[in-house]
Amino acid sequence: MSFLKYDLGSCSKGDRFEVTLTRAANVMLLSSSDFSNYQNRRRYSYVGGLMKRSPAVLGVPRSGHWYIVVDMQGLSGSTKASVRKLPDALPEYREVPLTSIPSLVRDQPPPSAQSSDSFDVFISHASEDKDTVVRALASALINEGLNVWYDELTLRIGDSLRQKIDRGLAKSRVGLVVLSRAFIAKGWTNYELDGIVSRTVSGEQILLPIWHDITKQEVIDFSPSLSDKVARNTATHTVEEIASEIAELLRDQ
Repeated sequence: MSFLKYDLGSCSKGDRFEVTLTRAANVMLLSSSDFSNYQNRRRYSYVGGLMKRSPAVLGVPRSGHWYIVVDMQGLSGSTKASVRKLPDALPEYREVPLTSIPSLVRDQPPPSAQSSDSFDVFISHASEDKDTVVRALASALINEGLNVWYDELTLRIGDSLRQKIDRGLAKSRVGLVVLSRAFIAKGWTNYELDGIVSRTVSGEQILLPIWHDITKQEVIDFSPSLSDKVARNTATHTVEEIASEIAELLRDQ
């Protein structure tokens, strides 16, 4: 029996592997016991099947030792293949309410939150993400009754951008940082992030990253410390869900 074998070694549940083919083939993700059964022509189970498009992605269903097998059984010709492990998927935080995270909960809001020109939430973002997520997020937060610092709502012609940002940062209880590839590449967003991080360290502000169309590895490469922060992810949460959680967090303080 002719086949291509890729020993993936010890894998964790949720690990993903990309298989690239030169032509259609049977692609199977097998546990070590199922791979042994496959070799010995005994009954076996697998993840995958006939792949007519390349690349294909297979996810490990449970932790253990796994193999990928590519064979042409029932098909004509031969194929070449390559396998690579994809970056870790974004973490799932849905089961952990923000109000259950001690570092996000304070007995009293910071003094600046008491003034009439204060904001509940400051949104730091790249302009490229306005249409896809930020504008809708700002609207959802406002619908929750929160006072939001968002440039399209706050800045006016002739305003000093830096002064407005500094004032918004200083007067906001929560700093939302919409982390994306565009955000990482920007200068102004990094200036805002520095301000939020500084105020978070001093206990004056809550930092909540929102991961948008970005991988865990990209966040780690940008800022290892940010990758460990409690966050929300637009791939697993709607803007309405995020806004509702933030409103609940602030109402409980």
